[in-house]
Amino acid sequence: MGFKDIADNLFNKGEHAKEPVKTSELSTMEAEFAEITTRLDQERQTRSGLGRVMKHPIQVLTERPENILIVSIPLGLLFFMGGFIYMVWAHGLSILFATTVIDDFAVFAVLIAIVPLAVLDLREQLRVMSLENALPNFFRDLAGMNDSGMTLPNAVHLVASAEYGTLTPHIRKLDNEMSWGVGFVEALYHFGKSLGTNLSDRSVDLIAKASRAGGDVSEVLRAAAKDTFEVVNLQTERFNNMIVYVIIVLVAFAVFLFVIAILVSSFLTTMAEAGLKATTSGATGFGGIIDLFLYKRLFSHAAMLQGFFSGLVAGQMGEGRFVAGLKYSVVMLLIAWIVFRFFI
Repeated sequence: MGFKDIADNLFNKGEHAKEPVKTSELSTMEAEFAEITTRLDQERQTRSGLGRVMKHPIQVLTERPENILIVSIPLGLLFFMGGFIYMVWAHGLSILFATTVIDDFAVFAVLIAIVPLAVLDLREQLRVMSLENALPNFFRDLAGMNDSGMTLPNAVHLVASAEYGTLTPHIRKLDNEMSWGVGFVEALYHFGKSLGTNLSDRSVDLIAKASRAGGDVSEVLRAAAKDTFEVVNLQTERFNNMIVYVIIVLVAFAVFLFVIAILVSSFLTTMAEAGLKATTSGATGFGGIIDLFLYKRLFSHAAMLQGFFSGLVAGQMGEGRFVAGLKYSVVMLLIAWIVFRFFI
């Protein structure tokens, strides 16, 4: 017996039969109410907090780039600690000073920690850039159709059939919500929330408030289109102006590597060989044997650190966010490691 059948039965008994409700029927109805309440509580728990993480782990980790650090940092630390413990256990503490294996574990641990964040951040920036580039055209088209006498829901329905790149699915979702009876303002707020960018939030809030106030929505749409267009242009102009400094940072790193390569291959190698010969022959006053391995290791540490932090500086200068520079850091860190492990 379903909940509707029980309710109808109780209604008929109360209104027509005028008979008292049986205890068994009340118990069944209470059990169904308790089951419904339990299911609602379980569903509510899966929408936030740990319950949401357990039910949708991939979605939670990728919805914001920095969320991936919850997994990538522990994995990087686990990789480094595992390699460190194994090498010390297998070869003793002398392995820390005789080879660069521990340095290699440290480099790859850093890469494990930051590569996922760099990739997700780059993907998010490309998504935001694509959405914000399409917003001015969308608002401008809506304003033109509204001027021609169309209501905003009809204008959105017509615009939804056009192509706006990555913005198109969001526009079609907006059209579907309005076709289901959701008000324009509420659907517009849902639209802005689904985009998830600061520029879209500001534009949507402006249009929604003007629509509620009863003003000329077409003019507001045009103002929003102009505002988004100018903001996108300013961002593009800023990047174009600062790309020169990003290139300077990258070139400075390349020059640093080149100077170290020349220094090690020409000067330090010659000095090490001369010191070894002088010591072997018993000559004094030369300065002793030069530990070429130690110098190479120190230079490799310097190059890797410079590559990592230079990438962060390039991201801050070029895009106004140091996290955006992680992609440069990954590339320069890998280049420094490859150069010192295979060429110097």
